[in-house]
Amino acid sequence: MGQENNDRSGQLVLILLVTAAACLALYMLPDELFGLSIKKMDMLSDLRVGSEDEDEDSNLSRADSVLLRGDSTGLSAADRERLAYRDSMYRAIMAQLRGDTLKAVVEDFSVGHIGLRRFFAALNGISTLGRPVRVAFLGDSFIEGDILTADFRERMQARFGGRGVGFVPVSSQVAQFRPTVRLRSKGWTTRSILSDRKPKYLLSCLLFDAANDAPTIAFETTDYMPHLKSVGTLKFLYTSNRATDLRWICNEGRDTFTARLTETDGVGQYVAKGSFTEGKLAFTHAQGLQALGIALEDDRGVVVDNFALRGNSGLPLENLDIARCQALQSIRPYDLIVIQYGLNVAVERTKDYGFYRDRMVAIIKHIRTCFPGADVLLLGVSDRSKVVGGERHTMSAVKNLRRAQREAALEAGVAFWDVYEAMGGEDGMVNYVKRNWAAKDYTHLSFQGGRELANALYDAIILEKTLYDNLEKTQR
Repeated sequence: MGQENNDRSGQLVLILLVTAAACLALYMLPDELFGLSIKKMDMLSDLRVGSEDEDEDSNLSRADSVLLRGDSTGLSAADRERLAYRDSMYRAIMAQLRGDTLKAVVEDFSVGHIGLRRFFAALNGISTLGRPVRVAFLGDSFIEGDILTADFRERMQARFGGRGVGFVPVSSQVAQFRPTVRLRSKGWTTRSILSDRKPKYLLSCLLFDAANDAPTIAFETTDYMPHLKSVGTLKFLYTSNRATDLRWICNEGRDTFTARLTETDGVGQYVAKGSFTEGKLAFTHAQGLQALGIALEDDRGVVVDNFALRGNSGLPLENLDIARCQALQSIRPYDLIVIQYGLNVAVERTKDYGFYRDRMVAIIKHIRTCFPGADVLLLGVSDRSKVVGGERHTMSAVKNLRRAQREAALEAGVAFWDVYEAMGGEDGMVNYVKRNWAAKDYTHLSFQGGRELANALYDAIILEKTLYDNLEKTQR
């Protein structure tokens, strides 16, 4: 009898072990098999709790800007009282204007909520400014190919005027699928800040050396958006030149411009005016020529430049050359610089992004030095999904990085816009994929998704401008 009980006990243990092994095998299955999605078995899923780092930003103070910013302590009592009044008015007007429809608003962490003052002043004075209002988007593959920026540009140009795609680099990894411009180039060697830190880079983080004596650049506008097909100004931007001659053939040969480019080791610009839809730049004696790209735009209205670079975390921006950037600002003034990064930073095993916050604060200060006339708007990281318990959910790393980015904006005293919140918050990317607004890598936007976020960003900025304009009226 004892032997029989021992045999049954052994069989029971064996059954339990086999069952546990089977469950483990089911948990280890891939997300997809033969094209079919598989829901994983996780016996502990009901017991798992999210990391405390996944909590929302309840611990991040949203107090008055006067209390947030330590540099207000040097103000007089009258100034502090004035700023406190401005803060109270800011909250009151925001509550009145926001309503219930806007998901994400601009959070201005500057003292007195003046983080976008220069940008809004330029828009308000656009008819007499004598130049276009310029916006630069610095980002990664999230906005490459003019995703998001194409629709944001169109909304801005439809409201404030202007035409054209703006800056276009000599060459790009995404030139073939960028719908807002067609560009082909030959005879150039590319330098990238991601692989070669020695050159003196500007906003695009790319430089192009003439690889032979006669490189070329050819472009054609598109009608992807209503304000892209024709432009009034063509510009060629370069950073080094000895004795290059340029022949610019436009509009099927009807217009031809020739020039000797100015010798420089800083930033140079050649400008042609007319009405343009296509053209070819042919260079001769180009040894020593280093180019940035071309700009297709008007001399009025709004220009939006897309400076996306795949694989960029944003940290290489600390290597932007101050002298060259300031030279660029003098001939091509920017009023707003939008910083969008995070896809190449969020890693699931990383919980503390304090290192990124601190470096981003320093980078924002560096950009302000490089472009002293520009305001800065920092965008938070977008939502991104991973498989949890057999289903896709927001990565905890996204929430942790998002918090660090908001803290960076707070510490630097600049404006912040929460992309994660604009996408709908928790599992926003899952919903975007379901609507075909994002790719099935659950990371990158489609052009439709870019349009949704562009509209949300535009609405948030216009709301903030309305709020700012009303605040200015109360101060008069």
